[in-house]
Amino acid sequence: MTQQPNILFIMSDDHAAQAISAYNKTLVETPNIDRIAKEGKRFDNVYCTNSLCAPSRATILTGNYSHENGVRGLSEPFDGRQQTFPKLLQENGYEAAIIGKWHLGQGGYSDPTGFDYWNVFPDQGDYYDPVMNEMGEDIKREGYATDIVTDLSLDWLSKQKNEKPFMMMVHHKAPHRPWNPPEKYKDLFADREFPVPETYDDDYANRANAAKIADMRIEDLNEEDVKGTPPEGLNPAEVKDWKYQRYIKDYLRCVISIDDNVGRLLDYLDEAGLSENTIVVYTSDQGFFLGEHGWYDKRFMFEESLQMPFVMRYPQEIKPGKVSTDMIINNDFAPTFLDYCGVEAKERMQGESFRAIAKGDKPEDWRDAVYYRYWEHLTIHNVTAHYGVRTDRYKLIYYYGDPLDVIGAVPKPMEPEWELFDLEKDPLELKNEYDNPAYAETVIELKDKLKRLREQYNETV
Repeated sequence: MTQQPNILFIMSDDHAAQAISAYNKTLVETPNIDRIAKEGKRFDNVYCTNSLCAPSRATILTGNYSHENGVRGLSEPFDGRQQTFPKLLQENGYEAAIIGKWHLGQGGYSDPTGFDYWNVFPDQGDYYDPVMNEMGEDIKREGYATDIVTDLSLDWLSKQKNEKPFMMMVHHKAPHRPWNPPEKYKDLFADREFPVPETYDDDYANRANAAKIADMRIEDLNEEDVKGTPPEGLNPAEVKDWKYQRYIKDYLRCVISIDDNVGRLLDYLDEAGLSENTIVVYTSDQGFFLGEHGWYDKRFMFEESLQMPFVMRYPQEIKPGKVSTDMIINNDFAPTFLDYCGVEAKERMQGESFRAIAKGDKPEDWRDAVYYRYWEHLTIHNVTAHYGVRTDRYKLIYYYGDPLDVIGAVPKPMEPEWELFDLEKDPLELKNEYDNPAYAETVIELKDKLKRLREQYNETV
């Protein structure tokens, strides 16, 4: 057994917490992901700081916000010369690997750095018979992407001689759009009708214009998304329902395949005698809308998009079956892993280690608010650029409406808008209280907190 812990970091793409039975039992059963929570800890308030694939991945690697790591949107490549936690672990005796989705650009400084082995999908990658880039060489793999990523991960693990601790990042493409399930699950749920979320028919009344103009409604799903054309004779509401059922079933089929493969990895750790000294994490790069507010996709600062599922097991420190409600951000992942491994960052990271929280001993000065920023303005899905702050009870969002210099932004400023939600009285985020005189003092306090957080994180633009 190594003195430093191994790390197995499993991350899917766009996997909403509400589609994991450890969080919500109404949609699907995920016994293997649940096993990590049961044998470790479930974290209920883990948030991404920019709900978009590439920016979240860059933040996880660096421990820094998008404006610091250089990946504010999908078209900005990652500069691998900067400090990352895999690079620091590798420099301190770890064998490091990443297999699956990279999505941070490739070629030159954007290739994965800090890894002894990498084998990743070019860009988004394909679900079936995908091409994967293994250490600079494109190789076509036969089979289903989720199974292939796990096969390659198990192969790499089996070759480790355990002379050094390992850190492996297993990054699944699924359940990213267009939600193509494996052949064996294509007919799963065929006779099942899934209930729609409570906010499915949200009309965005008393809300910012940003919500009304976004092109990510269930009605906006195309033929590739739903694998067909709605039957003739349906009214608009019936078409929406038809599309929703097609969407949610394929999404959940992909999720079940992920859960199967999580089980394969857990079983290997048990068989190899590695479970006791391995930190196992399952998470997603952000949340996702599964019909809430009538939407699919992410980007917005609403709870379904903001929340990341996060379960972690480490028998040597984490008591089984516990739940944390403390506020954690994806900036915290890197410093936490370094903390467990006894490695110091060479440069300051904007996140903080939550090792003490995982152990059950919350620091007295732990954060009481989360800062979020979505940079892309009116690009994919026509979502307005915005930033905001979330506290235990409130959420204040500012749609600043100025595209600034973000790559791909539409040069079309909009009128700034504010939204305030009282999460205690309105957990579904349906009523904007910003102009309600009863919340005037709350608005002042939150704006001050927002200003201080922006200063804290060195965000001046």
